[in-house]
Amino acid sequence: MAEADDRVAPVIKKKKIVQADGHHGGAWKVAYADFVTAMMAFFLLMWLLNATTEKQRKGIADYFTPTIAVNRVSGGGDGDFGGDSIFTEETLARNGAGARNRHPTQSHASAGPSGGMDSSQASSDNRDVADLSEELQKVEEILLGRSGESEVADELLRHIQTRVTDEGLIVEIFDLEDARLFEGETAEPTQLLSDLATVLVGAADLVVNDLAIEGHTHARPIVVANAPVWDITADRANAMRALMKERGLGRTRVDRVTGHADRRPAVRNPVSLRNNRLELIFLSSDV
Repeated sequence: MAEADDRVAPVIKKKKIVQADGHHGGAWKVAYADFVTAMMAFFLLMWLLNATTEKQRKGIADYFTPTIAVNRVSGGGDGDFGGDSIFTEETLARNGAGARNRHPTQSHASAGPSGGMDSSQASSDNRDVADLSEELQKVEEILLGRSGESEVADELLRHIQTRVTDEGLIVEIFDLEDARLFEGETAEPTQLLSDLATVLVGAADLVVNDLAIEGHTHARPIVVANAPVWDITADRANAMRALMKERGLGRTRVDRVTGHADRRPAVRNPVSLRNNRLELIFLSSDV
């Protein structure tokens, strides 16, 4: 019994092992990736600066400088932030297509809220009337009856539409479903076109501006080997010139006669009858 009491009970020591987090986790990898990305961007910037000219570098600097306009002709807003009103024509950008082009198409013309797609309404009033001389304004007022008096009968007036471009006052006369300017697909004028020619010669007598006559037609739904659209539009424009000459238009008043085939449609649908038209242009004196 004494030997048993002399034995010492074993001591059990628990050791807590703490494993390392692998160099404090993966946060260092994110920081290192950010550093490498920043260095790559820095060296890319250095390479670009070395590869560009002084003029190119100035352009890049201007682009990122908020106090310098990117587009020198862009408009600004009046008020607290200064600048000119964007609603005045003097400050609007002028390098786009629109009604101030020499030969605008309907899709590129500035036609106002109506979009210029309604054949029954007169031309858009959204244009700078100051661009027209007083004489051409008088011609437009007489043709459309804007002054309250019109020398054009209602059955003729519905075929007339006007618009203003840099080139001058354009008077369009066009086909309607129930009334055509030419017989079928020919250049033979109808009585309607003869009556319109008489009216237009009377209007042309009010001014001394030279005239240009342009023919247009609708596109054909199928492709043919020898499309007649070029010959038809040229012949129709020339037929209009001959009609106006017979009714007293001076021989030297016509500056040009042109056929445009179906290349400048007046409406979105290229095969629409509305594209069958003649354009009589009262040329501005400064063109």
